[in-house]
Amino acid sequence: MKIDIHTHILPKEWQNLKKKYGYGGWINLDHHKTGCARMMKDEHFFREVESNCWDPNVRMNECEHHGVDVQVLSTVPVMFNYWAKPDDAMEVFKMLNNHIASIVAEFPKRFVGLCTIPLQEPEKAIMELQRCIHKLGMVGAQIGSNINGVNLSDESLFAFFEAAADLGAAIFIHPWDIMGKKEMEKYWLPWLVGMPAETSRAICCMIFGGVFERLPNLRVAFAHGGGSFPSTAGRIQQGYDVRPDLCAVDNRVDPRNYLGKFWVDSLVHDADALEFLIKKSQIAVRAADARPSRFVGGERIDTAIAELNFEKRKVSLSIKLLEELQNKEAVSKFSSPLSGKNLPFSSLSEKLDSKKKEEK
Repeated sequence: MKIDIHTHILPKEWQNLKKKYGYGGWINLDHHKTGCARMMKDEHFFREVESNCWDPNVRMNECEHHGVDVQVLSTVPVMFNYWAKPDDAMEVFKMLNNHIASIVAEFPKRFVGLCTIPLQEPEKAIMELQRCIHKLGMVGAQIGSNINGVNLSDESLFAFFEAAADLGAAIFIHPWDIMGKKEMEKYWLPWLVGMPAETSRAICCMIFGGVFERLPNLRVAFAHGGGSFPSTAGRIQQGYDVRPDLCAVDNRVDPRNYLGKFWVDSLVHDADALEFLIKKSQIAVRAADARPSRFVGGERIDTAIAELNFEKRKVSLSIKLLEELQNKEAVSKFSSPLSGKNLPFSSLSEKLDSKKKEEK
């Protein structure tokens, strides 16, 4: 089954929010021709969208063409509206969330919904998340990589993440309100350079800020393959190793400990980048085992049990963990993780038997 977790949708139309609330900054749609609309921020053009942005039937046809079985629907990030008055934003979010829920209710086998919440006031955000989970049947929320410049590690946001973990809600984090945007407007650099960095910023804040450590059951996925984080994970680890006085001020746990404990999507626009991303994840340690086409239906795969959660009836499996355990065993018995790999099977068996007799 193919599940696309990164898909944005909007209602076809809504009232003029600037007129309704008496101040600007809101997005409206200008349907200037059939099947196309301009997203306008007040009088300024933001981007052009097509009918697949609001018509579920068009989306399902496109899914059939690309072999996608299920789409996870979330709003377009420019609709986060964290800058707006909380009550006004809440009203807009309820409109957006009700719209997504109505599509999911009409096509429950094709779509799953993520809500949008007013994180500029975390208490209201928790209330809307609870409503969307319990009353609308949504599975989680999409949020920005920062909230009006406040990092996701900020203590003011912890209650929201705690509530999400308690609800079993999935959190999808999408870059927005990009740092340094004003300094690199030309060449579309906020999207090309800023978004990958912004996503890495969010991941690092949740690692170094201890959010993942304090909430081990929190389920989080990051957009665009985790941005620049996977390719700079070594640099981030080096920073932790050599400057713990700067990096480990809020959480002393090794950053490597969190690899494989959060998710990323596959929207990286490059086959080699995708293969590298899979290699860096918990899917496998060795590059040869990290091929996207490695697994086929009905194939037997050896893994280790990484987590057993009886309350949630959840089992987490990891090939990488199995390989790490095997390496540790090889080191303890042969002083090298490679020792057993170069021996014929019979020789390895003899050495293992001999080792067991010595231990007895």
